Amino acid sequence: MTKIKDSSKRKLPKTKGEWFWDIIGYSAYIGSIIFLFVIWDRLPEEVPAHYNASGEVDRYGDKQELFILPVVGAFIAVFMQVFERFPEVHNYPSRLNESNAGQFYLLSRKLVNQIKNISLILFAIILMESVSIALEWGNGLGAWFLPIALLSVFIPIVVCIIKQKKIK
Repeated sequence: MTKIKDSSKRKLPKTKGEWFWDIIGYSAYIGSIIFLFVIWDRLPEEVPAHYNASGEVDRYGDKQELFILPVVGAFIAVFMQVFERFPEVHNYPSRLNESNAGQFYLLSRKLVNQIKNISLILFAIILMESVSIALEWGNGLGAWFLPIALLSVFIPIVVCIIKQKKIK
């Protein structure tokens, strides 16, 4: 493992893109929780609790189970926020050195930021859809949800790998 001096671990300021992703991700997440609290008294006791790969409800559960999504989302947000803060601990190729460490750290941090916020958005969508189905406003996530969810996570990873290969 290459030892990088502390100067290469300098605090890289958050980019406008990272701020944008944080605003969108946290707004969707917090908005879905606020929506859950506002609508809580109107929810039936049984709500969608699990979906199959086609986006159809395959299990109903007690409405308190809806809090699982925000709790897991909070755990992911905190864990990834910490991971985002320390890009020097991420995994890098052996060509990492003093001259390119900043580029690698920034690129890796941006990827973690995007994945964190995409996860928050996906949790918000699932929570909102579960509430909508429970209130008979909707009929399921649909077969499109899983492929779009997977693509929304894997596309940034592939783009990051391609960009990382271009770093000299």
